[in-house]
Amino acid sequence: MTGLTQQLPLDLGPAPDPSFQRFLPDGNEALLAHLMALEPGQPPTLLWGPAGAGKTHLLHALARQAQDRGAVVAAFSAQTPAPWALPPAAQWVLMDDVHRLDATQQHAAFAVFIDAVGQGATVVASSACPPVDLNLRDDLRTRLGWGLTFALNPLPEDALRRLLAQEAHHRGLRLPSELLNYVLQRFERHPGSLMRLLEQLDHTALRLQRAPTVPLLRQMLNDESHPV
Repeated sequence: MTGLTQQLPLDLGPAPDPSFQRFLPDGNEALLAHLMALEPGQPPTLLWGPAGAGKTHLLHALARQAQDRGAVVAAFSAQTPAPWALPPAAQWVLMDDVHRLDATQQHAAFAVFIDAVGQGATVVASSACPPVDLNLRDDLRTRLGWGLTFALNPLPEDALRRLLAQEAHHRGLRLPSELLNYVLQRFERHPGSLMRLLEQLDHTALRLQRAPTVPLLRQMLNDESHPV
């Protein structure tokens, strides 16, 4: 898969069924409203927060919304090897994990940014930290921070419960309350890691033809620790 996309899956990592509707905005309502209202030709936006906070999901959701409206989207990430190219018709440019760009990718990102502004495209990027702390070349860092910047606030426990229940329902699973309690008491509380755990549990439940329970989760984790 290349970094350049038009009406193709984006090179932004896995994001099953990404949409704004499946993003719980608790504490991030202003960011969600901003992204949903964005139009081509507006100043850049930078969203930042820890891994698993939902940045890549939001970029996928923005791309889906734009593509559903017939727009051309170009997407790049730290996994996209340089050189990068921007199609003349691109109205949206998305850059994921800009804090991880190497020197060659930073040069490519700067060139793409300049081209995007010149042709009236809107740039939306994500990073693990705010612009002032980005270890990037000065001209790229200042341009990424030129527009609005949003920090993703961590979800409170009740929102994480709703997120797990929502995603489980989407997979056709029912998570008992004791399983939710167990997960939130013993695992890292950010959406990305919890979604990966739920995906593993779903696969295990299907393979063993068992309902998700605390004993099944323990068995799954024990099997991973002691592979045959």
